[in-house]
Amino acid sequence: MGCSHGRVEGAATRENCVCEILRDIVDAQNDVIENCCDTSCEQSINDLLGETDPGNGLDTVPVILYCAGDCKPFKGFGAKRGGGLGTIGDLKASFIFRVKKVTDDCCAVLELLRDPNDPCHCDHLKDPCDQSTNNLENTGICITVDLDCFCHVTCLPAISVFD
Repeated sequence: MGCSHGRVEGAATRENCVCEILRDIVDAQNDVIENCCDTSCEQSINDLLGETDPGNGLDTVPVILYCAGDCKPFKGFGAKRGGGLGTIGDLKASFIFRVKKVTDDCCAVLELLRDPNDPCHCDHLKDPCDQSTNNLENTGICITVDLDCFCHVTCLPAISVFD
């Protein structure tokens, strides 16, 4: 899947393909949460929606994004509040995200996903392959990105990050 933002195909102009896929993921995740109830983006979305195994308890399609231009994996950073008022906790990094929201103008809120037992810290995490995916959990750390800055998305198999 490559960059197609602003390209004209026939009489129609296509949107940013990364934006389109992430919007589909958000819709699918919201369907699962609201209803309480071979890797590719399409397969992960189908697994999430229970089309292959109804009632599977999955709620998240983890994604890795690649920056336009250099096509390198995007690493997000953030921190929770520290122990006291006006303090910042330890900085966390991740290449893997849960899409929380996609706006009409293709901005997205992404939550960093991490394995709490992953020994890699910000300076050790050089590549998505360095990051443990054994037990990804939601961190509560969210960042906002402009999806027009990305040209590729990799969807990992659907998982559950909520108890």
